[in-house]
Formats: sequence, structure tokens, C-alpha cells
Amino acid sequence: MNTQTNSPNYTLWQCVLYFLRLGALGFGGPVALVGYMHRDLVERRGWISDSDYKEGLALAQMAPGPLAAQLAIYLGYVHYRILGATLVGIAFVVPSFLMVVALGWAYVAFGGLQWMQAVFYGVGASVIGIIAISAYKLTNKSIGKDKLLWAIYLTLGAVTVITESEIAWLFIAAGLLVWFWRAPPEWLKKGGVAAALSGQLPPAAGLASSFDPGLLTQIGLFFAKAGAFVFGSGLAIVPFLYGGVVTEYHWLNDKQFVDAVAVAMITPGPVVITVGFIGYLVAGLPGACVAALGTFLPCYLFTVIPAPYFKKYGKLPAIVAFVDGITAAAVGAITGSVIVIAQRSITDIPTALLAIGTTALLWKFKKLQEPVIVVAAATIGLALYPLMHH
Repeated sequence: MNTQTNSPNYTLWQCVLYFLRLGALGFGGPVALVGYMHRDLVERRGWISDSDYKEGLALAQMAPGPLAAQLAIYLGYVHYRILGATLVGIAFVVPSFLMVVALGWAYVAFGGLQWMQAVFYGVGASVIGIIAISAYKLTNKSIGKDKLLWAIYLTLGAVTVITESEIAWLFIAAGLLVWFWRAPPEWLKKGGVAAALSGQLPPAAGLASSFDPGLLTQIGLFFAKAGAFVFGSGLAIVPFLYGGVVTEYHWLNDKQFVDAVAVAMITPGPVVITVGFIGYLVAGLPGACVAALGTFLPCYLFTVIPAPYFKKYGKLPAIVAFVDGITAAAVGAITGSVIVIAQRSITDIPTALLAIGTTALLWKFKKLQEPVIVVAAATIGLALYPLMHH
């Protein structure tokens, strides 16, 4: 893998410390974190070349799993290979993981405490506005005017709202559809193979669901599946998690789940770290560790293993088309999840106003940081919750 020919102008430890800091202080979700990396590492410090950054971003968007974490791992890989990727990945995730575990402990210990419920009452509603604006930006950027992508986007949005979960094989199907439509491979013209492939999918899915292991194994397998099949930003994992954690396994109820998403929003670092909080609520510290490991391990492997090949083949029309299809599906699911989560977080007039107000503020003031809104919403929640629930 040929990166900059000269040796890097920074040490591995400088790189690890940078990502430790970003993981501890980087608010605003995946899109913001990816922006900070470009600003700091490409523009200001010149550690990473623009072309390396763009390749990392393309690979992160194409592979399933959390976008910001994958880009961080790839940037660690650029000059320091496997060791760099591993240390950067750990440094980026650990600060927010420790925070959500502490919050998980407090939530379990003082779950009945009014202030905690009050904070989430405000934050839960404002999170809707944050996700809505994210979904709008992603839609604008990814879908454009392409009719096929719009069809995929609208279908996945509708499916997410109706089933209240994310159906992983639909993402792959969307990728294949755009690939076969825009850059059909030779064998497809002869026919037969696609039919053979489609016949293999449902039995394999049935086999996986009939397996019933112990709780920690169950948590590990479920979160590994989430890490392996969820594309797009960290928010894309939300409907998928809801389908498993609430609907299928009944580990958490609706309110606890919305609180878990709120925890992800009020802590810095990758949004996906909410899995640590969920894992803690289900099975304490071991549950938190297993959930985080299950989610981040696939994303680490999906970044490190293809990195050398991606430089060679990433520009092929078939791969570009496949990525476009998957992205359209992911953004559709995120947009659908806004409606699903809104039905749970918006319970009265103040929460409805908070959600609308957040959306309006982010729409009007493009530079407004999400943490500012989250703190304001928490304050409003503290003031209003006792009045609404006395």
C-alpha cells in the first residue's frame, strides 16, 4: 500500500493521543467527527494526505459499522499499519465507553431519581431534532436526483417505519440492485446465478435464529451482527438495535431504549457507544464490555483487512454502484427511524416543541454545536419535568 513515500512527520503516540482527545471531547456525532479529523490531520497538521483521507472515508462509508470509528482506524493504518490501526481504534472508543458505563451504573443505581428522568425527558425530545437534521443532510448528500436511489431510499424508510426495525439483507439487496443496474457483470447477462444466490439466503438466516446460547453469548452475537450489518452513520444502528433489544429480546423497555440513545448523544465520541450503556443495563459491566467488543470488532476487521486492496480496486464502477445502493438504503432507514423514535420520545406538548425547536435551530444556525443544544434541552427538561409529572 503506497502512501506518502517520505516517513510520517508525527509519531505513533502523537497520533494515539490525538484520537484519545477526540474520543474524549469530540461531540456532534459521526458527521462532525469525520469533519474534525479532516480539519486537524489534513489541513492543520499535515499528518495525512488528502487522498489517503478520501480513500479512508470511502472505505468507511462502504464497509458496515460506525463511520467515524472506521475512518479513525484507517487513518491509524496509513503510516503505522496494524499496530497504528489497533491503538487508534482503542484510544478513540475507550473515553466514551468509560463515560457510558459510569452513566449506566448511575442509571441503574439511581434510576428512580427525578433529575435523571428529567434530563432524559428534555434530551430525548431534542435528539429527534438532531437525528432529523442529520437525516436531511445525508439525504441531500447521498441521494441527489437519482431515481433508483430515491426508490430504494423511500422503500427502506417505509419498511423501517412499518416494521420498527432494520432488515439487514435489504441493504445488501439494495447494493446488488444498483450494481446490476448500473454496471451489470458479465455472468448476470447469462442469467441463473442470481437466482441460485437468492435461494441460499433465507435458510442461512433461519439457522442463525434457531441458536439459543447464554445471555452474554447472546449479547455478543447480537451486537456483532449489529456491527457487521449496519451501514452509514452511528445513528443507522438505532433502528436495528431497537428491533433486537426491545422488540425481539425484550432486554429493555421503550423508555430505557430512548434513554440509551440520549446517553449516546450527551457523551462525546462515536454515537454507537450507546451499545456499552445498553449492555450494562442488560448484564452489568461484563455485558457492557461484550456489547462494545461485539460492535467494534467487525468494524475494525472490515477496515484493516480490505485496506490494502481498497487502494487498488475502490474506483471500479461495480464497487462504486454497490456503495451507492447501500448508502441510499442506510439513509432511508435513518430517516424512517426518526419517525419511529419520535413516536416514543414525543409524549406531550413541551417535548413536541423541544423537537421542533431543535430542528429549527439546527436548520437556521449551521454552525451550532449539538452539545450546546443537548445541555439546553437537559436544563429545560429539569425545569419542566417536575411540572408535567407532579
